[in-house]
Amino acid sequence: MKAAVWYGRKDVRIENIPEPPAPGPGEVKIKVHKTGICGSDLHEYDAGPIFIPTTAPHPLTGRKAPLTLGHEFCGEIVEVGKDVKKYKVGDIVAPDAAQHCGECYMCKVNRYSLCEKLAFTGLMADGAFAEYVNVPAYTCFKLLPELSSEAGALIEPIAVGIHAIRQGKVLQGDNVAVVGAGTIGLVTIQAARAAGASKVFSIEVAKARKEFAKGLGAIVLDPTETDVAAEVKEQTNGEGVNVAIECIGKAATVNTCIQCVRRGGKVVIVGIFEKPGEINYNDLVFEEKELVGSLAYCGEFEAAIALLKDGRIKAEPLITGRIKLDDIIEKGFEELLKNRESNVKILVSP
Repeated sequence: MKAAVWYGRKDVRIENIPEPPAPGPGEVKIKVHKTGICGSDLHEYDAGPIFIPTTAPHPLTGRKAPLTLGHEFCGEIVEVGKDVKKYKVGDIVAPDAAQHCGECYMCKVNRYSLCEKLAFTGLMADGAFAEYVNVPAYTCFKLLPELSSEAGALIEPIAVGIHAIRQGKVLQGDNVAVVGAGTIGLVTIQAARAAGASKVFSIEVAKARKEFAKGLGAIVLDPTETDVAAEVKEQTNGEGVNVAIECIGKAATVNTCIQCVRRGGKVVIVGIFEKPGEINYNDLVFEEKELVGSLAYCGEFEAAIALLKDGRIKAEPLITGRIKLDDIIEKGFEELLKNRESNVKILVSP
């Protein structure tokens, strides 16, 4: 079968590789319908390895590079392994990318995104930029008939946004700032509104992305045109937002979040960083602001599906490209690097 295989930085190859074997115990084999290009895929292509193991096999999956990328996907189960009772051939599913051991402390308290042996499909195990992929059955969630395969491919990033809102403990009536209006920023804006946020600010510089955020009901602020922190405070009775969420992965934008949040407020970092950054810790200490990380999700797929069904979160406005697997380098990764400002989510049909 055809697959997009990561060998190293700027070295992803479209290759014919063996189709996955029959699924093992507790696994399912999925015929992939749609796969989204995630920011982490782009990070691995442009600056990796970040997550991908290259020297030693991953302790959970036993895999290392070269690996097939792709973890935001939807497809049809075509085979089920031994002991799989919940799913059957023909089910349309959107798998959670987080593979976990089920044995460590964090798994036992149902915080599997913090598993000691956490592995992501498409980063530490072969992923879905391919015609078929095998995944653990426990990662799968059935797609409702009302939802398209394209919406199914966006359930994974939507779950990331919902998890960020939960990490920020956003309450009805809170004011929220979201820095960055890429896929994760835009789904986080929608998740904040679904949680009952009063005002949601989108901090973004790209013209097209500003329009996307505005269309989702956000108050858009451009840091090249205005003093963002001052404007946020002006529009929140001089206080700042209750929660600010960083969705880019830059030191400067973490500091923007810290400046925008009110005394005793919370900053949630979702972005993945390619290099270390610096912050002024006194900005946290003097006003008792909290700084919290948010990695992936931990049980938010069902909420994502429900919010897509009732329309409080919309997937279709986020899709800016549809390509074939053969074109993933030129029309996928390179397109996003060259024209990131005008793209949000590019979907790949394998």
